[in-house]
Amino acid sequence: MYGSQFADADDAELVAAVAESTRAEAQAAARRLAATAELVSRKVGDSDDDDRGRCAFDPWDCVAAEVAAAMTVGHRRASGQMRIAQALRERLPQVATLFERGGISARIISTITWRTQLVEDAEALALIDTALAQRASRLGPLSEQRLETAIDALVLQFDPLAVRNIENTTRTRDFNVGDIDDPAATTSVWGKLLATDAAVLKRRLDEMAHGVCDDDPRTLAERRADALGALAAGQDRLGCACGSPTCDAAGPKTSNVVVHVVADQSVVEAASAAAPERRNTAVLLGRGALPPSLLPTLIRGGAKVRPITKPGSDAEEGYHPSAPLALFVRLRDMYCRAPGCDVPADLCDIDHTIPWPLGPTHPSNLKCLCRKNHLMKTFCGGPDGWRDIQLPDGTVIWTSPSGHTYTTRPGSKLFFDWDTTTANLPPPPIISPPPPDRMAKMPKRKRTRAAEFAARIKAERARNAAPTPF
Repeated sequence: MYGSQFADADDAELVAAVAESTRAEAQAAARRLAATAELVSRKVGDSDDDDRGRCAFDPWDCVAAEVAAAMTVGHRRASGQMRIAQALRERLPQVATLFERGGISARIISTITWRTQLVEDAEALALIDTALAQRASRLGPLSEQRLETAIDALVLQFDPLAVRNIENTTRTRDFNVGDIDDPAATTSVWGKLLATDAAVLKRRLDEMAHGVCDDDPRTLAERRADALGALAAGQDRLGCACGSPTCDAAGPKTSNVVVHVVADQSVVEAASAAAPERRNTAVLLGRGALPPSLLPTLIRGGAKVRPITKPGSDAEEGYHPSAPLALFVRLRDMYCRAPGCDVPADLCDIDHTIPWPLGPTHPSNLKCLCRKNHLMKTFCGGPDGWRDIQLPDGTVIWTSPSGHTYTTRPGSKLFFDWDTTTANLPPPPIISPPPPDRMAKMPKRKRTRAAEFAARIKAERARNAAPTPF
């Protein structure tokens, strides 16, 4: 297709193809969200009225797990798509119809459903839906900020308390680490703090950045960035990088914070010699690839180099894996092994694929699952739920309640030519069906998801109704 299908088309035909494809993309997205809305309606329904709605992994989560696997996205992203689908089906039918025709993009749909989420009155919502559908053709070329402003103007006209208010800026505090466009060796951080906290942080970073000797080769900006990392590691000063053993500012205090960087042995050896020759990969667990040129800096800074030891063929006794076995499983998997999930392995539980004690505590039967997906497997598994099979190299084959199959492989396979195969285990025993009362053992929510959602909307409307302090 690329380089051949459009070779003879003139510019006007190329632009027409772009427009046609954009409309087709919108129609495809509308169809996906319509299917999602139907699934939510079938599986969630009135579950909020019974005990299932109080479960930590409730029917909404069950649908989100299916949607996440089908879309190859994380659980939170899938849940957000379900909210959009639900809003189109139940709250904005005219906007949904326009979307189905390809007359409005998925980006605009996402903004519309979010900016109208606080509208509770059915009559006001219907008027907003009609007005948005009529004006939708004028919403396309707008920037994100202008699009939000245009939608807010309509909401303000029909339901002033439903406007997403930014006056109370202290409630928008947040701090973020990492962006999809970050280069390999660095990670962006950004956020919004209370003005007092920001002033203290700035002064502290400046003090630490100026606490090194004049021979430190880093710029002031680089030292400020490194000072933030030192603070995160529990240090109260920034170690000087001048290299002099007699420098009073050299050698930061040790920290009990541990992060793992995984690399081929050849890369580590070259880094230790400060002359890397091969361009193999190093990986920061939970973050991604690092340039091998960064390893010498880490090693000079005191990073400990330890070989990854493959466990033996014998299973360990007991339910909890030993520290070396748990570390092997985390470094092999690198991420949660549920389909589409990217929670780092060091934030995951270690799950027995064949439940213990029938399944051994052995790497061929252990994998990383985030707490959400661990609940999914524990309480929503079985013949009619989620099932998983694990191969000796760590590959996991999942079957969803709807019968779809998904295969996930250890995250280390993305980066290294590492043979992660451990022992072949005996055929799994015949496992009895889950006990009928297992759902009673699931952790419970303080209130249902729907009640929590309604409370958040009520609270935000109440803040909009309150007079401003000045």
